[in-house]
Amino acid sequence: MQPKIDFRCSSGILLLAIVLGFAAASAIGQSIITKGTPAPTAIPTPSLAITGPTIIDLQAKIRSRISRPEIVRGRIGIKIVSLNTGKIIFDESSEKYFMPASNMKNFTVAAALEKLTPDFRFVTSVFAGTLPDANGTIKGDLRIYGRGDVSISTAFFGVLNDPETYYKGIDRLVDKITAAGVKKIEGSIAADDSYFKGYPTPSGWEWDDLQWYYGAEVSALPLNDNAVDLRVKPGPLGYACTVTLLPYNPVYRVKNLCTTTAAGTLRTLKIEKVLSQNQLEITGTLPVGNAGFDNSVSVSRPAELFAALLKQRLESKGITVGGRYRTSTPANSNVPAESVEIAKLESPPLSLIASKTLKPSQNMYTETMLWTLGEEARKRNARPMIAAIVPQKDSAELGLAEVKSFLSGIGVAPDGIVQYDGSGLSRHDLITPAAVVQLYVYMAKQSKYSQVWRDSLTIGGVDGTLANRFKGTAAAGNIRGKTGTIDQVSALSGYITTAGGEQLVLSIVVNGVVLTRDRTGLIDDIVLDLANFKGKID
Repeated sequence: MQPKIDFRCSSGILLLAIVLGFAAASAIGQSIITKGTPAPTAIPTPSLAITGPTIIDLQAKIRSRISRPEIVRGRIGIKIVSLNTGKIIFDESSEKYFMPASNMKNFTVAAALEKLTPDFRFVTSVFAGTLPDANGTIKGDLRIYGRGDVSISTAFFGVLNDPETYYKGIDRLVDKITAAGVKKIEGSIAADDSYFKGYPTPSGWEWDDLQWYYGAEVSALPLNDNAVDLRVKPGPLGYACTVTLLPYNPVYRVKNLCTTTAAGTLRTLKIEKVLSQNQLEITGTLPVGNAGFDNSVSVSRPAELFAALLKQRLESKGITVGGRYRTSTPANSNVPAESVEIAKLESPPLSLIASKTLKPSQNMYTETMLWTLGEEARKRNARPMIAAIVPQKDSAELGLAEVKSFLSGIGVAPDGIVQYDGSGLSRHDLITPAAVVQLYVYMAKQSKYSQVWRDSLTIGGVDGTLANRFKGTAAAGNIRGKTGTIDQVSALSGYITTAGGEQLVLSIVVNGVVLTRDRTGLIDDIVLDLANFKGKID
């Protein structure tokens, strides 16, 4: 017998379950809707703002750059700071010593601007025994007393593709002599370069640098950067190569043993300057159609070339010179017979010379500034009685002391740099990136000549040694600074503004990396990282 089921009870339970189910479902649905569109006062809206790159990101990127395998065996010094606050952005061995190459010029040129002032001018004086007589005749010699005017040069007054360009600088002196009424010189043209004291080649320069323009001697009578232009081209097949030396002069001697060979044969051209002599030996071969050689070689005893070309140019202007050309270095204790100043030539201001020095990285100009610093200090501290007893220091020694004094005055540690020359060609020079940054901060924020300093620096993608770097990038027209390059050394120090508008000071020095492209590639990548950085620094 089947049990009976009480449907009345079951129906009631079912109805209750359905009602409760609908209520629950309604509550759940309401809960879902409420979570999807919360009331603003009940649940705060999460922030969706995207933060930009941080200093940590920038530091990590630079850190990865200096870990590259191609530079891992080298040494890298970096310091990057905010110009506004001094906050350190990146530091890698910035208190360690590095060979600076031409980054040494920063210290020399800055000291010259500060101590000599941007308005300083180099003077070249023309002396005779008496003023020219009524006929314009000088009875004895005409003595040219130089004080290091590097602007008597094609770099300042030369005109491209003008055959007279080599004489534009010295013709300014010829014009001064003519204006003094000189028409005839019975004696000789005597070039007096005794203003500077010391050996003409700075300490620590390597002998194989000395034959090229960048290893030119220092002289109180510089001319055309103390270099001559040499061109060697193939001649007719089987004959000697064609050699041209400009400007033409009676001082330099060329021994040409180079021969012209058939097109496609091996080029074996070799050029050697006899050490401390104005003599070139050109050997080897040049194939027909070869581009040949076109560069500048240094001049030994530049005062001799100065006297020779001045005599030529005076005669070309119709002034008779009865004697020869020669150098003259009277003893300091004797008054030269030619003691009447009949004319003088002043250089452009140091502000322009500083620009012509730093942008192309001109070694001889920098050394001349250093030596001039020394001689100006000698004049300020002159004590004749002591000078007669105590041996005189070289111009370079006095100049180095002046740079050291300047750096001490702006707070650079006494051992912040080790300086042997002015330009950085010496392999004995040492700097710290920290000292370079300290100098750049001072020159930007405290120097009276801040704008002159900035204007003297090379500009990325625009001029000087940075003309062909950073073109088409955020660093073009932005990075301003000083490069440095010698064997296994590259450096760049300067100012840059980030994409976020922050002004930075940087110094990057790479030592011990063989390939130049690896060194400069690293430096350029870091500079671009800074230029493209959009984050906040200060």
